Amino acid sequence: MCTSLLRLLKSCWLPSSSQHVGSDGAGRQDGLLWYKDTGQHVNGEFSMAVVQANSLLEDQCQVESGALSFMDSGPCGTFIGIYDGHGGPETACFINDHLFSNLKRFASEQNTMSAEVLRKAYQATEDDFLSLVTAEWPVKPQIASVGSCCLVGVIAGGVLYIANVGDSRAVLGRLVKATGEVLAMQLSAEHNVAIESVRKELRSMHPDDDQIVVLRHNVWRVKGLIQVCRSIGDVYLKKPEFNRKPLYSKFRLRGTFKKPILSSEPSITVQPLQSHDHFLIFASDGLWEHLSNQEAVDIVQNGPRNGSARRLVKSAMQEAAKKREMRYSDLKKIERGVRRHFHDDITAIVIFLDSNLISRASSNRGPVISVRGGGVNLSASTVASYSTSI
Repeated sequence: MCTSLLRLLKSCWLPSSSQHVGSDGAGRQDGLLWYKDTGQHVNGEFSMAVVQANSLLEDQCQVESGALSFMDSGPCGTFIGIYDGHGGPETACFINDHLFSNLKRFASEQNTMSAEVLRKAYQATEDDFLSLVTAEWPVKPQIASVGSCCLVGVIAGGVLYIANVGDSRAVLGRLVKATGEVLAMQLSAEHNVAIESVRKELRSMHPDDDQIVVLRHNVWRVKGLIQVCRSIGDVYLKKPEFNRKPLYSKFRLRGTFKKPILSSEPSITVQPLQSHDHFLIFASDGLWEHLSNQEAVDIVQNGPRNGSARRLVKSAMQEAAKKREMRYSDLKKIERGVRRHFHDDITAIVIFLDSNLISRASSNRGPVISVRGGGVNLSASTVASYSTSI
């Protein structure tokens, strides 16, 4: 087995989080729940929480604060990443290890933050993962069927950049001064074929394929296989040379394809932050399956900042328990793996926005912080055992 794949798998769980100088702790573990109730970033405070449902945690996330390039004169600010893996944790872990450094590299080249920097960082991460799949294909071909959604937020120079592939979501809590209400504004475009407009777009891109989206068991899927049409990884639906034996037959298409079925091109929005923008919620679809945008904003707005992400995750789990007519306390007792029948991995990051700090963005370069959310730690022998089964 290649050392690179073992190293990648270890990075998913060992350790579950890390932090640099200027931080206030690396978070806590409570059963399948990991959380960091409060921390300080360049533009305000933040809160993070992750609950594991899968046998192996497929959600990865990070908050980075400080320099956004390798140049002393380059941009500084806050970077937020939510990576919701599918088919396994490898792609999400790979993004967690490579995307931010790719972003810093391109920001250094341009000496600024921009939508183009984000686009290049996504493409470089996709290319890097393809290189890993190519190297591993002879011994671990199933890695070609692993992918991840990828939602990123960057705050730099008083500007908010949102980039997304897949169906994770970023929501803004904005104060309406006339009424005093804090209303939810969705900032990210989603690429799930459950959305009719997404199906129409995909059909227009593949007019000769009447099976490009298929409804099975009341769920729309691309080629009957996957719900998202944009991702990092999922090489088996992007490169025909990886859609063949020895890939498992359930992933192989009957015929070949001439152009990629899935895309890694992110949807990107850029907007200046305003004084009445109070906070941002970044979360995987495991949260949004159970909470509406406004419900999530209300939970954050109506409680203390400390622990806000953990309350979001708990509220989603309570809704999941209610749908199955069971008590929340009983749901918490269910072990990972079996838990996936009740809810998905859930990741939430709340970024509070301090308008005074944002207005001083050009001179404010601290605190420097790096935090990664994590689930249940696995031993090195368990990781190695899992990797042989891919």
